[in-house]
Amino acid sequence: MSRIGRLPIAVPTTVTISDRDGLVSVRGPRGEMSQGLPPSINVAQEDGSLLVRRTSDEPNVRALHGLMRSLLANMIAGVTDGFTKVLLISGVGYRAVKDGNSLRLSVGYSHPVDISAPEGVTFTVPTPTRIEISGISKESVGEIAAKIRAVRPPEPYLGKGIRYEKEVIRRKAGKAGKVGGK
Repeated sequence: MSRIGRLPIAVPTTVTISDRDGLVSVRGPRGEMSQGLPPSINVAQEDGSLLVRRTSDEPNVRALHGLMRSLLANMIAGVTDGFTKVLLISGVGYRAVKDGNSLRLSVGYSHPVDISAPEGVTFTVPTPTRIEISGISKESVGEIAAKIRAVRPPEPYLGKGIRYEKEVIRRKAGKAGKVGGK
C-alpha cells in the first residue's frame, strides 16, 4: 500500500464531508471545496477520520491513492484554517499596493504590473514590501504566489526582487576587480 495513502485523515467536528457519485465535498467554517475521485479510489468516514482506499494494486492506481489522500487532507486543512503565503519585496523603489481586489507592483519596470486575485484568494499588503496571500485552496494560493514572484524573481548579485518569506537566496560574488595591472 501507499504509505501516504493509508494514513487516516483527522476530520475536525466543524467539517462535514459528503461523497456523491465520485465527487467528495468538504464544508467547513471558511467555505466549501469539492474534488472528483477516480473510479479506482473510494473514501470512507470512520471514528472522526477519513480513510482513502483503492480497488487495485496497479502502479498508476497506487500513485492516485497517495495523491487523493493528500488532496483531501489539504481540502480539510483549507476549510478549517486556510493557507497563507508571504512574499517579501526588496530593492530600491520596489513596492506593492493593494488596489481593490488586485495588486499593483512597482518593481523596476517602466510600468506598474497589475495582478488580479483569483476567486477565493485575498491579498493583504501590511507594508509596501510585504504581500500576504491567503485562501482556502492550497493550489490557488501557491499558484498566484509563484505568479507574483515570477514578475521579478530575486537576482543573485544584490538580492533584489520578490521572494518567499523563508526563501534563502544564494548570493554570488561580484567582479574581482583589477589586480595589479597599469
